[in-house]
Amino acid sequence: MTTPTREPDPPPAAPANDRPVRAGPLAVARAVVWSFLGIRRGRDLDRDVATITPGQVVVGGLVGAAVLVGGLVMLVRWIVATAG
Repeated sequence: MTTPTREPDPPPAAPANDRPVRAGPLAVARAVVWSFLGIRRGRDLDRDVATITPGQVVVGGLVGAAVLVGGLVMLVRWIVATAG
């Protein structure tokens, strides 16, 4: 017995002026955070591929990595300061 597969949602329609739909900063940040965690739903991935440009991914990844490293540095400094 086979299980029915769900068709992926179509990408967002282009506006009337034929300019491609671009994702906003919040959508890019959400995609970067989920990629850092390594989990993402298929339909969300399809939407991201249709709306997020490679430049947005690079900038979002660099900002996300900087925030992650900065947070870890602050955590280590706090632990060292309270331990000694």
